[in-house]
Amino acid sequence: MTKKPFVTKQKLEEIRETIPTPFHLYDEKGIRENAQALREAFAWNKGYREYFAVKACPNPFLIDILREYGCGCDCSSMTELMLSDALGCSGDDIMFSSNATPASEYQYAEKVNAIINLDDITHIEFLEKAIGYIPKKISCRYNPGGLFKISNDIMDNPGDAKYGMTTDQLFEAFKILKEKGAEEFGIHAFLASNTVTNEYYPMLAKVLFEVAVRLKEETGADIRFVNLSGGIGIPYRPDQEPNDIRVIGEGVRKVYEEILVPAGMGDVALYTELGRFMTGPYGCLVTEAIHEKHTHKEYIGCDACAVNLMRPAMYGAYHHITVMGKEDAPCDHMYDVTGSLCENNDKFAVDRMLPKIDIGDLLVIHDTGAHGFAMGYNYNGKLKSAEVLLKEDGSFEMIRRAETPKDYFATFDCFPIYKKILKES
Repeated sequence: MTKKPFVTKQKLEEIRETIPTPFHLYDEKGIRENAQALREAFAWNKGYREYFAVKACPNPFLIDILREYGCGCDCSSMTELMLSDALGCSGDDIMFSSNATPASEYQYAEKVNAIINLDDITHIEFLEKAIGYIPKKISCRYNPGGLFKISNDIMDNPGDAKYGMTTDQLFEAFKILKEKGAEEFGIHAFLASNTVTNEYYPMLAKVLFEVAVRLKEETGADIRFVNLSGGIGIPYRPDQEPNDIRVIGEGVRKVYEEILVPAGMGDVALYTELGRFMTGPYGCLVTEAIHEKHTHKEYIGCDACAVNLMRPAMYGAYHHITVMGKEDAPCDHMYDVTGSLCENNDKFAVDRMLPKIDIGDLLVIHDTGAHGFAMGYNYNGKLKSAEVLLKEDGSFEMIRRAETPKDYFATFDCFPIYKKILKES
């Protein structure tokens, strides 16, 4: 089985004439269609809102597209808050879900009037000291512990995650917050990552809805929203079936009507904080084969490396690869497809069966639209690539330039060595 790129070889060659490889390319048409499908899937909930996980793809051009479909921003750091603020987001447009949070970040979140989602019960006192009061609208992150299962399959291990409060802590936190002046409450949980099943969200919703009912009954809290967070995954492998967001939305609706409506909570808004699902399949890393090596294995060396896409090196994650122009050729050659870092795990594929690759071939590495460019770093002094938007009309636009040595050395600009480096470069 294979995956079909959303771009043609001819278009890539056209882009390469002005923007050299490697670069990340995004599909505007796919992003828009997916955002619209999500909005329709949860249209039954009057207060529904998606808060795009900025960490997944922090590019203002792409976030602006999502904002056209009513999306807010889910932020987890100062710079993500700053980016969202610069885009015109404020107040209920921003959900601040962070952990081990510095006081300065809570202060900035308060400045833009973001909804603050507390990760731990001790953060109540910390937040109060940082900003001087407890906001009237606030959320708490829940972690029930143990293993999260669907049928007999273990989806993830919340009990081993650093996020969220225990059940007892959650109830105590609501009581404390209420005493300190909070009036509107939300609950949030993230129990499994990158699930490729339509059952995850309805199962998560059931857990959270039942807790919400108990919280209302036992603490008297006015629960205004339940945040299902992220976790809806994408099919990285070509033999995986993609999630059906409309089936997921309908599954959540049924649980909502079974649990919340009878409890008199039929006005509770639902929020999501999707990242990977929103942009993941609609981005790819475009790189050129520049070396081949024949030793104990067959290697293809690319002009991209783990700086451009860390997931394979960090997690051993699978990303499908298409050799452009050879989509119909037999996959009869086994390669390790590598980058140039001085690290042996800098490989996009290991023992991957692909068509014969020749020097100069363009490779498309699929599904890099989330946690692709965003996870980049500068090890070995490698520089991050450009980002490019393939527009609906077939034109393209650079939406982030590639880094230069000047960017890499910018944090030395207060020292004499900076001028010397720039002069010699």
